Amino acid sequence: MDAIADPMAEGASPFGAPLFDDPAARALSRVGVVDVGSNSVRLVVFDGAARSPAYFYNEKLMCGLGAGLAETGRLNPAGRVRALAALRRFARLAEGMKLPRLICLATAAVREATDGEAFRAEVLAETGLKLWVIDGPEEARLSAQGVLLGWPGAEGLVCDIGGASMELAVIARGRVGARVSTPLGPFRLQGIGGGRKGLKRHIRDILDGVAPRLGTEHGRLYLVGGSWRAFARLDMERRAYPLTVMHEYRMTPRDVRATVDWIAENDLALLRARTGLSAERIEHVPVASLILSELVRSFRPAEIDISAYGLREGMLYEEMPEALRARDPLIEACRFMEAAAARMPGTGMRLFAFLQPLYRRAPPARLRLVKAACLLHDVNWRAHPDYRAEVCFDTATRANMGGLDHSGRVFLGLALLHRYRSSRAGTRMEPLVRLLDPEEVIEAEVLGKALRFGAMFALEGIDEACRLVFFPKKKLLELVLNPAAEDLYGEVAAARFASLAAALKVTTKVRVGRG
Repeated sequence: MDAIADPMAEGASPFGAPLFDDPAARALSRVGVVDVGSNSVRLVVFDGAARSPAYFYNEKLMCGLGAGLAETGRLNPAGRVRALAALRRFARLAEGMKLPRLICLATAAVREATDGEAFRAEVLAETGLKLWVIDGPEEARLSAQGVLLGWPGAEGLVCDIGGASMELAVIARGRVGARVSTPLGPFRLQGIGGGRKGLKRHIRDILDGVAPRLGTEHGRLYLVGGSWRAFARLDMERRAYPLTVMHEYRMTPRDVRATVDWIAENDLALLRARTGLSAERIEHVPVASLILSELVRSFRPAEIDISAYGLREGMLYEEMPEALRARDPLIEACRFMEAAAARMPGTGMRLFAFLQPLYRRAPPARLRLVKAACLLHDVNWRAHPDYRAEVCFDTATRANMGGLDHSGRVFLGLALLHRYRSSRAGTRMEPLVRLLDPEEVIEAEVLGKALRFGAMFALEGIDEACRLVFFPKKKLLELVLNPAAEDLYGEVAAARFASLAAALKVTTKVRVGRG
């Protein structure tokens, strides 16, 4: 890399000035990442909550830069032309968006090709973009940090598959540990002889060689990369899974084995038609399936999880001070959404305080979902009243938010649905409710009805108008009204209070006073 200066050579931020000058920052100024991979070239522009960045812009082109690299040692000529055209477009887009920060990364294909340096020089000359070529262990580290950005408390083994390489890294206690880079990308495996058996043996030999360095007792395997997402989409199809959100989608070793067999038994063109996967993605699924089978065999995880966050998000995590990393990405995203879209930002936390008596014994995992629901309870007020409940449900279940598993998404969505609607019968949401236990469904309905009641006092200010007193053993829910707010407790409020009590299976008492 001596022809072009490495932007990290002196330890400075690759984005230039630090992204987070203030450790207390809650918002991220717009920032772009260009990722030149072996299979795709992508521009992502992040914006929004600092701890849970949203995707302001996301465009990719499947260029196949690494196709044929194993045989020729050079970048794919056709892919090189397409990648250069995409980068010219990305440079113009970044200029048009007036991005103050843009970092350009290149991975296995560019770092390993004999003409990789010439390609970097050509990109610089034609676009003004300086590609930072990262080595395999660094790619593994950044991808693992991306998992940590979207998955607080994640512990296990991260596996990031690209077109020409596959990186593995251990994460524990919020840090990245041992990491290796392997030549197990689909492009690199195209020339392996011996048919399926020969390819399987080759993959097994490589994984058996690196397994001792990484350990084989990881409870979770986190998968990063398009080939893994394609496999997961097929697993969803086989299982008739009702929610097609990739992040935190969970599989067992048994699921993996069943889907590998199912893929082998079916025509890829038909599977592509059923799932909407691109031709370029589904082409690599058979090889990715073999790799995943051997990963499960070598590392024996109890659970296999898909991460939608990887290398690009890892660059942002790299810049975050510890105080920012420690924040909950779900709550930060909900705070940002409330500030941007709610009628009265700030009401969410007051509503959360108002509902505390109902949740004094709730575990932290449930309490954070209650807080998230309070923050989101009013963000869809602009939706048509006939569809507001459905829009609320979609906001929770389909929004690009980290720190939220699938059952948590449905719980949050169901609570917000009941914020605006008493019944969900006959709605398109019914299939997703099966992702929750019956007890969780009841809890979500209770929360929704609590939100629906509490919102009646938002204009006055809940903390000034009234408070709840809950006696679980007596099965009594008491509402204490401030004398000045007595008139707020009208017929509709009384009906909603009764509905909440019915969901809790308790009796009610309403009194006026401060004590």
